[in-house]
Amino acid sequence: MPEPWEDEMSVKSIRLNRRAFLGSAAAVAAFSSMPRVFAQEGPIRVGGTLPLTGPLAGVGAIHRLAAEVFVEQINAKGGILGRKVEFVLLDDQSLPANARTLYERLVTADKVDLLMGPYGTSSIIAAMGVAARFKKMLVQSSLGDPSLAPYPLQFPSLPIGAEPQLTDTEIVLDAYASLPAPPKTIAFVTSKFPSALTIAKGGQQVAEKRGIKSLLDLEYEFGTKDFGAIANRIKAADPDLLWSGAIGMEAVQLLDAMSRIDYQPRNQFYLFPAPGPTAAHPKANGLTSLTWFEEHEPFLKNHGAPEFVSAYGSKAKAAGFPYPRTEYQAAVEYAAWQILAAAAEGAGKLDDAAMAAWLRSNAVETVVGPRTFDGKFNAGKPSTKLKQVQGKDWVTVWPADFRPAGKEFLVP
Repeated sequence: MPEPWEDEMSVKSIRLNRRAFLGSAAAVAAFSSMPRVFAQEGPIRVGGTLPLTGPLAGVGAIHRLAAEVFVEQINAKGGILGRKVEFVLLDDQSLPANARTLYERLVTADKVDLLMGPYGTSSIIAAMGVAARFKKMLVQSSLGDPSLAPYPLQFPSLPIGAEPQLTDTEIVLDAYASLPAPPKTIAFVTSKFPSALTIAKGGQQVAEKRGIKSLLDLEYEFGTKDFGAIANRIKAADPDLLWSGAIGMEAVQLLDAMSRIDYQPRNQFYLFPAPGPTAAHPKANGLTSLTWFEEHEPFLKNHGAPEFVSAYGSKAKAAGFPYPRTEYQAAVEYAAWQILAAAAEGAGKLDDAAMAAWLRSNAVETVVGPRTFDGKFNAGKPSTKLKQVQGKDWVTVWPADFRPAGKEFLVP
C-alpha cells in the first residue's frame, strides 16, 4: 500500500539548486568561478510546508513569496555557512494532518538538513510533533497560542510573548480607549481555529475586567463560508465594538454578510485576516487588526527591512497580489529565515541542538526587530501593535509612536 504522502498532492519547491543554475553556458562559467566549498558540498536543503491551496492559501502565498525573497537574497550573499540554500516546499492544503505526514516525509524520505515551520497554529503543532520525534529544531512564524508549544527546540519569529490571550486584547482595548467615545459594549465572534478561540476567551476576561459589557459570545467552525446567520446575530446585538476572531478570508466573508443586511459595526477588530482582500473590501475602512510590521517608519529601520520591502514589493506586484505592500505576515516569515540563518552561522554548523542552544543565548536582529527567546515557550517579549485600514492601506495606529508621520487613529 502506498504511503499517504504518495497520493497526488501539490508539491512545489523553490528550485534554487545547482541543476537550475547550470542551465546556460554563462551560468556554467559563473558557477566554476565560485568558491570550491560552495560548489562541492551542495545546497543546504530546508524543508517545510505552507497552505498553497485550501482556505489559508491566500496567506500561504504571502509566506511563500517572503521565503523566496530570503532564499534569493541569502544565496546572492554566499548562502549559509558558505553553502547555497534550497527550500523544499510542499503544499499541506491547509490541513494539519497533511502537515504531519509531509514533515515526516521531509525528514525521513527527502532527508532535508533543516526544518522551517508551516503557517497556522494547528499545522505548526502537527509539524512540531514530528520535529520532536526526530529532535529537529523548528523555527515558526505564526503560532498564535504559545502554551501549545512546550517543545524546547521550537522558536517563534512572531513576537507575541507568552500570553497573547491577554496581551493581544489589552492592546486592542488600550487603543480604543484613546478615542473620544471608547466602546462600552463588545461582541466576541470567533472561529474555532485553536489560537483564535484561545485569544477570544482571554479577550473576554480582559473586557470584563475593564467593565466592558459583552453582548455576544459566538463561535463557528473553521472553514465556515456562510456567515449570514452570524451577521444577523451581530446586528441584533449591535455592539460598540465587534471583536472578530477571523482567520484568513473569513474577515471578507463576514464583511460581505453584514453588508448584505445593510449593517456595519461602529468599531470592528479582526484577529488574523487575509491582509490584501480585507483592506480592499469596500466596507473595511476603519477596521483594525494586530500587527508587528508595516511598510512605513519606524519599522523600516529594522535589520534588513529596506531590502526586503523593495524585493518583496516588486515580486508581489509581478505576481498580481491584491495587496503588494509588505505587512507583518510577510515580515514574520522573512524573520523566521533570518533566525534560522543566524542560528546556523552562530553555531558554526548544521546541528539542531547546537543551533537551539545558540538562539537561547543570543538576540537575533530581524525585520520585526530584535528577537530573544527567553521566558516561557521561548516566546520572548511581546511587541504587538494595532493597525487600521485607512483608504486601502494598513496603517499602524497604536502605540502612537509607531504611527507614520501625519497619521491618526481614525474614528470610523
